[in-house]
Amino acid sequence: MDRMLKTAKGEPDSDHLDFRYEFARKAIHLSSLLIPLIYWQIGRKQALLILAPVTAGFLLVDVFKHFVPFLSTWYHATFGTMLRHHELSRERLHLNGASWITLAAFALIAFFPKTIAVGAFAMVSISDTVAALVGKRFGRHRFGQKSFEGSLAFFVSAIAVVALIPGLLLPVGIVMAVVGTVVEALVLKIGNFRIDDNFSVPLAGAIAGLLCYTWFFPEALQALAR
Repeated sequence: MDRMLKTAKGEPDSDHLDFRYEFARKAIHLSSLLIPLIYWQIGRKQALLILAPVTAGFLLVDVFKHFVPFLSTWYHATFGTMLRHHELSRERLHLNGASWITLAAFALIAFFPKTIAVGAFAMVSISDTVAALVGKRFGRHRFGQKSFEGSLAFFVSAIAVVALIPGLLLPVGIVMAVVGTVVEALVLKIGNFRIDDNFSVPLAGAIAGLLCYTWFFPEALQALAR
């Protein structure tokens, strides 16, 4: 069966960077919080018009670096110290975190109510950063490529994030935080192609939030859609 989801259990822990490089990577990652902050102030069409060329630009660089030698040399020389093991591969096509995060932002804005989209994206921007740094510095109880301490940090910070999103019902936010924490703890693959948690976490959280609204708070969902 070619298409399947796998966890990282049993795989070598090859994604870890030195703390200073992890910190630099997550500082850049945290800057993606500008996306939901800007989207909160503008409409969906405006946001997609802004985000579409940005997403396309990241994807083009990510794809062509595997086929254009000078682009590959520049890319690895500039960003190599902040890339994870699978992102450094020159043999297989792998997207980096920046491409995944912009793809996630585009999908969230295109397909979900603004409140859910902003909540899910803010969660991955902040909580993924907190989890990575806490796990790197204090992670002692490991499972696969993650740590219990990092996952706990993700969950606690995610609860704080969703609680601060205007208009997001707290029970829905808690469900989004739980789902996000579980998905962040996994390494997901379709065959040999790895799905980055910058994409899987916000999309899973948003889907969980939308389903929760649909099943338990349909009137509140109608209000979100206005």
